Amino acid sequence: MQAVLGPFKPYLYAALRIVAGLLFMQHGAQKLFGALGGRQQELFSQLGLAGVVELVGGALIAIGLFASPAAFLASGQMAVAYFQAHAPRGWFPIQNGGEESALYCFLFLFIAASGSGKFSVDAARGVRG
Repeated sequence: MQAVLGPFKPYLYAALRIVAGLLFMQHGAQKLFGALGGRQQELFSQLGLAGVVELVGGALIAIGLFASPAAFLASGQMAVAYFQAHAPRGWFPIQNGGEESALYCFLFLFIAASGSGKFSVDAARGVRG
């Protein structure tokens, strides 16, 4: 597969970054605005602040502007979400409902290490990483 998909790696990474950011934004929209079947949270509560990280961080990741620090923050938030909300119900994500938090945590950690890449505002500004 590397021989076939390898040449497309920068473009596939860009698609991964953009889709992950847009999906993460939806969680923020749920918390901040009660949109998409969510319940609006108080802005200055833990869930409200999580919504800000999700909406703003997701947007920054999607457009590739300061994607590394935004993704690092989002990764940390998802680690906290996992250990605070899911781990007390059992260690394994499949048993405690924390698959999404665990997956986002490691996906955003990968994005934090990889940078903005192609099709990003950072690339347009000439910022490497």
